[in-house]
Amino acid sequence: MLSGQLVGRLFSMAGRVCLTRGRAGLGTVGPVEAAIRTKLEQALNPEVLELRNESRGHAVPPGSETHFRVAVVSSRFEGLSPLQRHRLVHAALSEELAGPVHALAIQARTPAQWRENPQLDTSPPCMGGSKKTRGTP
Repeated sequence: MLSGQLVGRLFSMAGRVCLTRGRAGLGTVGPVEAAIRTKLEQALNPEVLELRNESRGHAVPPGSETHFRVAVVSSRFEGLSPLQRHRLVHAALSEELAGPVHALAIQARTPAQWRENPQLDTSPPCMGGSKKTRGTP
């Protein structure tokens, strides 16, 4: 039988998965997204973990897992600078960042900071990576 604490943690994690899936609009989680979620859960024990695959908004093939946005809320970030927080996230995801993940936007906050502004930022539209599409010669 599961303990009350474990059941609560599972429901919490399930809620985050559902929230993330709804925001992504795809209804499925690919292997890279699943690996990112698992590694961040293990490394940072976050109170909140919102993960969004933004690949479909970029010039990549359908179904790609190359561009992500993550909000990680963890007490592990207390007393750390934004750079130190990002380094913790990068360390947890070193394998993904060396391979399939091209871009990772990180919001690394303490629980108090998240309570002040519990929003996952929005990325600007992709310009296609070409200077010509930006109007630059």
